[in-house]
This record gives sequence, C-alpha cells and structure tokens, in this order.
Amino acid sequence: MTATASSGRPGPSGPGAGPVELTPGTAPADPRFVNDDLLPVPVAERRWTTYNFAALWVGMAHNIPSWMLASGLVALGMDWKQAVLTIALANVVVLVPMLLTGHAGPKYGIPFPVLARASFGLRGANLPALVRAGVACAWFGIQTWIGGQGVFVLLDKVFGGGWAEASRIGGQPWTLWLCFVLFWALELAVIYRGMEALRRFENWAAPFVIVGALALLVWITVKAGGLGPLLDQPSKLGWGADFWPVFFPALMGMIAFWATLSLNIPDFTRFGAGQRSQVLGQTLGLPTTMTLFALLSVLVTSGSQAVYGAPVWDPVALAAKTDSVFGLLFALVTVLVATLSVNLAANVVSPAYDLANLAPRLVNFRTGALITGVVGVLIMPWKLTATPELYIFTWLGLVGGLLGTVAGILIADYWLVRRTVLDLEGLYRADGPYWYRGGWNPVAVLAFLVGGVLAVGGSHSAPGTGPFPEDGLIPFLKPLADYGWAVGLAAALLIHTVLMRRGAAARPSSRSS
Repeated sequence: MTATASSGRPGPSGPGAGPVELTPGTAPADPRFVNDDLLPVPVAERRWTTYNFAALWVGMAHNIPSWMLASGLVALGMDWKQAVLTIALANVVVLVPMLLTGHAGPKYGIPFPVLARASFGLRGANLPALVRAGVACAWFGIQTWIGGQGVFVLLDKVFGGGWAEASRIGGQPWTLWLCFVLFWALELAVIYRGMEALRRFENWAAPFVIVGALALLVWITVKAGGLGPLLDQPSKLGWGADFWPVFFPALMGMIAFWATLSLNIPDFTRFGAGQRSQVLGQTLGLPTTMTLFALLSVLVTSGSQAVYGAPVWDPVALAAKTDSVFGLLFALVTVLVATLSVNLAANVVSPAYDLANLAPRLVNFRTGALITGVVGVLIMPWKLTATPELYIFTWLGLVGGLLGTVAGILIADYWLVRRTVLDLEGLYRADGPYWYRGGWNPVAVLAFLVGGVLAVGGSHSAPGTGPFPEDGLIPFLKPLADYGWAVGLAAALLIHTVLMRRGAAARPSSRSS
C-alpha cells in the first residue's frame, strides 16, 4: 500500500511500512529548501529493481582503484589471502550502514541531504552534505585522472609510443592532459542527461566490465600456462603480532573506500521499487562483487608474475603488453566503461544533490554535476594516489573517520530516535519539526564534532610518508586513529541517541528566522 503524508503529520510507523509520498497539491514551495531535484520521487516513478541495484554495484566495484586495492595491501606485507580477506570483511561491514541509511530512499523517495535535515536541521544538513560533496569531488578527480591515464597508456601502445614522447606541460606529456580532459568531458556529458540515463548505462556497463575482466584472466592464464608463483608467496607479516597493526588500519581504509556511499545511498534507493529491491540488490552486488574482483586481480597479477618475472598490478599496464590491436581496443573500451560507471554513480550524483541542497534556487542537479567536475580537477588528484601509505592510511583513513561520524548520526536519528518515522512535508518547511534552533540541531553538530575529533584527532604519519605529526595531531588520541571509521560511527551514534532521547535538542520553533 502507498501512504501519503499530510501537512504536519509523519508517515506510517515502523520499518516495514509501505512507501510514503506527498499528498497531491501539497508540495512545499519555499525556494530556500526546495527544487525539483530535492522533492520526493513519486511512488509511481520508483522503478529500480533488484537487478538495477546489483548492476549499479557491479558497475561501481569494477574499476581500476578497486582492482589495485589488493596490490596496496600486498605492498604493505600481506599475502593474497590476507588481502582478499581484509577486502571481503570490510565490504560486509560497510554493507550494514549502507542498508540502514538506504531504507529511507524507497520509503520516502528523498535524497541524502534531505534525509540529513531530520537529524541536523534544514540548514544544518549542509554540514554533512558539504563533507560528502568535498570527498566526492576529490574521488571524482582521482577516478578521472586514473581513467585518463588508462586511455593514455593504451593509445600510446596503439600509436607506437608517440604519445608518451610528446612535449611536456606541468611535468606530464600534453597528450596525457588531453586524455584527462576528454575523459572528464565525456563523464559530464553522460551525467548531464540525468538519473534515468545513468540507470540505463549501469545496466549494460556491469556485464560488459565483467566480461572484460574475465577476458584478461583467460589471456594471462593461457600466456603463463598457469597462474604463477604469486599465490605461493608467504605473508611478510604472518598472522601474529606484526599482522594486526597493519590489518586494522587497512580494514578501516577498505571500509572507507565505500563509506562515502553509505551516506548518500538514498540518492539511489529513492528510485527503488521497494525495500526488497534495495536490500537484495545491494547485498548481492556489493560484498560479493568486491571480494571476487579482489580475487580476480590477485589471480591475474599472479599470472603476470609468471610471464614477466614481476607482478603487474595495474590492469591497464598489463593490457598494454598485448600485441593485438583488437585486444588493445577492447581493453580501452573496458577501461572507459569501468571508470565511467563508478565515477558517475559514486562521485557525481551525491555532490550534485548536495550542492543543490546548499542553494536550491541557484543550483539544480545538472549544475551541481558541473561544479563537481571543476572542483575535481582543482584538487590535483594525482598527488593523493602517490603511495599506498598516503592512499590507504592518510586519505582513506581520514575520510573514513569523518564519514563514519556522519553515518552514526544518520543511523541513530532515523532508526533509534525516530524509528523510521519522518514528517515528509516537514523536511521542506522552516516552520516544521526539523527547524530546531535557527535551522540547526545542536545535538547533531555536537555529535559530529566529538565523533570527528575522536575519529581523526589521532591521525599520524611515519616520518616522510604523510602530512601528520608522528605522534598524532592530538597525541593521546593516537591509539584510536587506526579505528577511525568505527570510532567515529560509534561515538556519534551514542551521543546523538542519548542526547536526543533526553530532549537536548530545542523544540521546533513556530516560524523561521
């Protein structure tokens, strides 16, 4: 059954209640908080099925950084079994908040920044939205740079090496910058067509990329006459005292890889035909795909070690070793599709909605996507992936701590405080129940600040490997730094739940200020 939310009243109670939509003719019109992209998706237009969600995750998981996650862990001393186990466990863990925050999508049809209004306030929701948008812009730049590099390497092989010898600008061949810019423009052209175009793209991109990855495995296995010696290499860490100090921060880093989506997954589930579709689709799509992809990368890399005498973890560099023009072109298309698939879904959709939430009168979904593209270039993404230590511990660890804090607040507010019951129309009204104090909920802000400090305050770097002091930003918090995502989520969840239940948030004001 479909329920409608009337003015001033929450929708039906309980997590199993049916989808909710606004009563016809009652759509809020305050331009400070409303535009067409932020309004709930009508129930009739919530059509994404289990396959759509599974295909979304298959398309997002099959990308070059995902492929190279295992290589980063092996470089830190793990063997392939430890690396795959770490990645598998991380994705099972991150699936839980993914499903919990995703629940609001099919039920209310709202995107992440609108859901955040219930916990942070109508204005306060811009705080988590901008945190998420900033992370997404950085990820967009990283993926675009990696995709551009892939195109460059393969085209250099096709054209006989001429591209790599081109004159340099900013330390890189101008042809690499050209590939980067063209790839960037292609991404924005696709997302500019909207969410329905993205759904169709993901539907066929997912199986195509799987075929491409399996083709790479078959090719290297045949060429090697087997999968090579990498599978027999022992761990440099063992399973004892040397392993755990690497395992836990690596696990948090792997969780942080998709912690971004655990916040803004309502941006996608709002189009879901029901809870069953999003739960089954995500469960089938995320942990299984990431684990199998990690295993596939290990198998292919093992074969490359047998053939070339050293492991080649970069799938683009490996594909470039073929002498077949057809093979090179197929690899080129696969790289394009794989990187487009993850970057559009994971790193453009969220900031587009987040920026629209910041200024609904000025920014819509398409404008937000264009802003994301520009910011993603300005952050110079090539520096973030320079070393495994910087990429896994500094970038992913720091991001994971902050995003875990926001996830803790969203889950606490939606599930433990409100029991999944929201006043749908009130999410768009300054005189509604989510105005708190001037549009900000001080409880959520406090939970974010405390959780964030606990999660990332102890961030530290070994000498010469990162931007943080060796003893940590706040030395006595250094022992918590390796568990940033979990610490941030647990602390924020506890603080928000306790203070909200004690009535620490201000009562809703009768009008806006």
